[in-house]
Amino acid sequence: MNQSPQIGDRLTNKSAPPSDETVRDWTGLDAFAHWKALQDWIENSYPGTFIPEWIYGGKKHGWSLRYKKSRAFCTFLPEYRLFSVVVVLGRAERDKLEARRESLSSQLADLYDSTPTYRDGKWLKIGVSSADDLRDLTELLTIKRPPRSRH
Repeated sequence: MNQSPQIGDRLTNKSAPPSDETVRDWTGLDAFAHWKALQDWIENSYPGTFIPEWIYGGKKHGWSLRYKKSRAFCTFLPEYRLFSVVVVLGRAERDKLEARRESLSSQLADLYDSTPTYRDGKWLKIGVSSADDLRDLTELLTIKRPPRSRH
């Protein structure tokens, strides 16, 4: 018997990467609007830098959309009625963030403080459900990798 999806469930049908329509239907219109806004921001801030790639993480983790050049930039997680992004901060990136800590929102600073640090860095999972969340996320991504200057 199939169970109804629960909030936060992942897309786990491995037959093919999800289409925009599938992501929209799964995350909901509001979350999908934030998904598209972040995609547009990345494309405008880092033109031609990243080629998004769908990766399948197995039955438990399902599909995610990774932005990567030589190292991962961020990973979009389409969850049932939610949109989250994972950003991994290595040592140098954490040092940059610490230097700009006073500019972080209290919500982002609290998430950063409560996230464990592993050998390969801090894996921050940020839920994006408002313009403020999107602003926090773009600020974090700008710290991770400054946007290309436009000449």
